[in-house]
Amino acid sequence: MSALRFGYGTNGLTDLRLPEALRLLADLGYDGVGLTLDHMHLDPLAPDLAARTAEIAKLLGELNLSVTVETGARYVLDPRTKHGPSLLDPDPERRALRTGLLVTAVRVAADLGAHAVHCFSGVLPSGQDEAPAWDRLLGALAPVIDAAGATGVPLAIEPEPGHLVGDLAGFHRLRALLGDPAPLGLTLDIGHCQCLEPRPPAECVTEAAPWLKHVQIEDMRRGVHEHLPFGDGEIDFPPVLAALAATGYQGLTVVELPRHSHAGPDQATRSLPFLREAARRAAGGDAAAGTAGATGVAEAAEGGIPA
Repeated sequence: MSALRFGYGTNGLTDLRLPEALRLLADLGYDGVGLTLDHMHLDPLAPDLAARTAEIAKLLGELNLSVTVETGARYVLDPRTKHGPSLLDPDPERRALRTGLLVTAVRVAADLGAHAVHCFSGVLPSGQDEAPAWDRLLGALAPVIDAAGATGVPLAIEPEPGHLVGDLAGFHRLRALLGDPAPLGLTLDIGHCQCLEPRPPAECVTEAAPWLKHVQIEDMRRGVHEHLPFGDGEIDFPPVLAALAATGYQGLTVVELPRHSHAGPDQATRSLPFLREAARRAAGGDAAAGTAGATGVAEAAEGGIPA
């Protein structure tokens, strides 16, 4: 079993300047950061990207933080359309904007020494059929996969509820259609497993192990796609972390609470003790403790106060 390494996503710290966010995470004891390229955090579209990236790489080194580059910024390309344009956009010029952003993200990731670049497919546009959308997705991803192969930084696509690639089955379909390219891996979001996968999250981790390049984690409830602080949902975390450690996964497990930036420092402070206690219980054989065990983890992480 491998020791798990925990990070926190900057999409949950958007009220902090990036250097301040990184110093906070280092001070709290995190192993790394999920860095979402956005207008407030290493803007991928602003001038002097290479120089700014070098500065952040230097700071990450000084703080001993690992990094994954994430690309889920809501309005970085289109200020009027959430996550637009996507890899499925019917307009080839708009679709190319997303491809270009992802290629840039791969290059930034290489310069930062990141262990993966995260992305997702996008939502099927209204009135569009699935078959041509899959064709557009394959074509739009091809240059990104080429860039990932050239730099040695894996591309880790995330099944996102409501997207064309919306679950693990969708990931396997994409992988097969692309011919199973070596640079293509998986981002597994533990909350999404609870939300919609037919198997429990721990079983999803085991199934996903051969392709696992990045992990996101938060609490969630069945059938509701809402990222929740630990203890506010239904996930029993010790079995999940035990399964993850058993895979030998070496990357970061990144807390993703993008709608909690208003309380980002507090959530970051609360999340790491929760995960460490859950990992301790997993390693100690408490992984089958059930829901009561998850509640106990929340109380332990909060000094006896439920999350």
